[in-house]
Amino acid sequence: MASGPASFSDIGKKAKDLLTKDYNFGHKFTLSLLSSTGLGLTATGLKKDQISFGDISTLYKSGNTTVDVKVDTFSNVTTKVTVSDILPSTKAAISFKIPDHQSGKLDVQYLHPHAAINSSIGLNPTPLLELSAAIGSKDLSLGGEVGFDTVSASFIKYNAGIGLNRPDYSVALLLTDKGQALKASYIHFVNPVDGTAVAAEMTHRFSSTENSFSIGSSHALDAQTVVKTRFSNNGKVAMLCQREWRPKSLITLSAEYDSKANNVAPKLGLALALKP
Repeated sequence: MASGPASFSDIGKKAKDLLTKDYNFGHKFTLSLLSSTGLGLTATGLKKDQISFGDISTLYKSGNTTVDVKVDTFSNVTTKVTVSDILPSTKAAISFKIPDHQSGKLDVQYLHPHAAINSSIGLNPTPLLELSAAIGSKDLSLGGEVGFDTVSASFIKYNAGIGLNRPDYSVALLLTDKGQALKASYIHFVNPVDGTAVAAEMTHRFSSTENSFSIGSSHALDAQTVVKTRFSNNGKVAMLCQREWRPKSLITLSAEYDSKANNVAPKLGLALALKP
């Protein structure tokens, strides 16, 4: 719901997306084709002379039901069936892979004006259980998540966080890695007209007392072109230029330079998404 809190996974997501989303390195390119009927194709260039056709996907919608089927290079078939409003404000999804009969999973989401709950359970004799919840409002949310492995009877993750969202900025504080790391992020929307924004993320690890950080920016040169930059404390500098040359068709060029590795060439990546 618009007035309710976002899911726990969305706490700190705005800053993370500015710093990481759409960056693509490693001298490779990605080509994605998506038709208006939901049929898609993804191809990835692993080397200069090698192309791998990654996923062929199709999307079917009928009323409150959505069926998403993907076939990868190794002939694995992934199917996800999503049904909305089985109960008020509830969405459920069943996913599985063929031929992996142990891969079945059930996800359930419930949205309330003051709470957002997501749960996941593996559909096998020794399932992995996951639960996340957030309470509050669209401006201020407090939440956490846990993961429990029934095989070892132990918790594989438990995280907590708080997020504050305002029209011109967003702040998040997360306790992650089973309480071993503290992550703080901030994004400020400097000018909504031209899309200028700056973001920073800092992580402190209690066991090693190690600190790491990344800062970045985003700016729209015009209505179709966005430029992003990122600098990290490890000396890596990254830049991204993305242009929407036709509606929902994007070309993205990414580059990363490691200032501490003088003998290593910069990493380049190219992504092309096409929609008729």
